[in-house]
Amino acid sequence: MKINIHRGANEIGGTCIQLSTGQSTILLDLGLPLSKDSKELDVAALTPDAVLISHPHQDHFGLIEALDHDIPVYMGELSKNLINATRMLLGNGLLKNEIRHFNTWQTFAIGDFIITPYLVDHSAVDAYAFLIEAEGKRVFYSGDFRAHGRKSVLFDTIIKNPPKDIDILFMEGTMIQRCNNDYPTETDVEKKIYETINEQENITFLISSSQNIDRIVSAFRACKHAGKTLVLDIYTAWVLEQLKLVSKNIPAMEWNQIKIKFSYGQHEKLKDNPDFFGDFRKRVYQHRITKEELHANPAKYLFFSKMSHFKSINLYKKIKPVTVIYSQWLGYLSCMDSDYYGAEAIFDYQNDPQVNFVYAHTSGHATVEDLKKFAEALNPKMLVPVHTECGNQYDNLFQQVVIFDDGVEFIL
Repeated sequence: MKINIHRGANEIGGTCIQLSTGQSTILLDLGLPLSKDSKELDVAALTPDAVLISHPHQDHFGLIEALDHDIPVYMGELSKNLINATRMLLGNGLLKNEIRHFNTWQTFAIGDFIITPYLVDHSAVDAYAFLIEAEGKRVFYSGDFRAHGRKSVLFDTIIKNPPKDIDILFMEGTMIQRCNNDYPTETDVEKKIYETINEQENITFLISSSQNIDRIVSAFRACKHAGKTLVLDIYTAWVLEQLKLVSKNIPAMEWNQIKIKFSYGQHEKLKDNPDFFGDFRKRVYQHRITKEELHANPAKYLFFSKMSHFKSINLYKKIKPVTVIYSQWLGYLSCMDSDYYGAEAIFDYQNDPQVNFVYAHTSGHATVEDLKKFAEALNPKMLVPVHTECGNQYDNLFQQVVIFDDGVEFIL
């Protein structure tokens, strides 16, 4: 088996790993890089038999459109629905790739490769690791994972019953130089949200990702405990609509203490794409909250928000000091460019006397301690760093470490 990490051996995001046998070639992820300094990848020149996408974050799927659209792209069905929802609400149309689906723990074949997806705990829903078998070799790709979210049982399951005889483990290391001690678990984040909104005298904005379902659950549970109402935008409501297909325990717009704030742009996209959104447009309208209702008693509400909603934050802070709970990686606030619209405004709120700025976040990635448990359980013959800026530190933390460089072919 030939292995080539096209990108991701020494950076976080933009991952793309190629595996080839004598007859077949696959790619593990094809992500948009996060760093402006990331090397260029000629996607059009890649001609795999198929691509496996681990989860619906841009740094893992963001370049699939540059592929020949006849090349199959495998991902979870929920991942496809979430990606397409984002595209439709941004006016970009549906994915044109040939999308095929797999199910967790159900083995399938692509040419010479036998693949088993493992559902994992991550800040994105529908996130997978992959066991790949071919030519008598066994490769395990961790994707992005953690052990401290609301799906931590998935981590425990792998640790208790790990795949055996792994020749190479490609393991992420996002958190090797980052701290997760302030809020070690999602439950700690929920507690901080509750403590914050329980005392609020104005509306609170919670800045987070609409695809971080654990965080939406934390926000809803905090609101229920504090007697507040959770306000979502149309996109977040649609994300939760997709989750209803796989779980009845995820908050949805029909639940008490949830309301939907309309924006003109998102509402117009619903009108323009009736075949895609179906009766969602009519149903979501029934749960709409008006600007007048919000202004009548703003202290009653927690608005689950994106960084780009800073104009709404500025509107409410004119009434009295407003609370902003920042619930994402702090590093995004230093990305003051068009990729993170609103980051500069959110950054400035830290020193704004009219804003009570609160940080409450736990990472979507495994801590060093959990990475050690994972590596020890799988006990690979070789452990290869990916999705990390700290590959040179793996040797001090794990056994059997082998460093690969981007673009250098390795024969297993």
